[in-house]
Amino acid sequence: MASNETHYTLPSPEIDKSVKIAIVVAPYYKDIADQLVKGAVSEVEAVGGWYEIIEVPGALEVPSAIGIAERLSNFDGYVALGCVIRGETTHYDTVCNDSSRALTLLGLQGLCIGNGILTVESYDQAAVRADSEGQNKGGGAAAAALHLIALSQKFGSQRKGVGFKPVSGEYQVAGDGKGPVA
Repeated sequence: MASNETHYTLPSPEIDKSVKIAIVVAPYYKDIADQLVKGAVSEVEAVGGWYEIIEVPGALEVPSAIGIAERLSNFDGYVALGCVIRGETTHYDTVCNDSSRALTLLGLQGLCIGNGILTVESYDQAAVRADSEGQNKGGGAAAAALHLIALSQKFGSQRKGVGFKPVSGEYQVAGDGKGPVA
């Protein structure tokens, strides 16, 4: 059982300036989500960070909300939280794979994201992993985001935003709906 295993945990990162974190949570399993959020909040507060909690309907919406927040706000990092428990259909596989893939793609574009979306076989497994006094996967996801923020602060690179921007001379896929693209 995973709860009996010992894992190495990096020490808390050194953060150069106060950070703003969006904790994006899908509270489908509310008590599990609450424990994940509790762990994440504790981790952010431990480094003197500021946070905002954003709720979305399900795990598939978490990456979209992060993308929207990145484009329209000024967060330094993101914590993705939720829980997907295997059911009787293949929907579980779609939700697990697509939410994880979308978060990874956002991370590859430069966003500092900690993935704390639990993907488990049973409610009991989720409860063990979410417990903020136990495995504390919410705190672990926040710590991952903070480590990535510290790394980006270390390199001091300027943010370039998220999304596709055509290179000069390329065709635009869509315009403003008022005729041909100039």
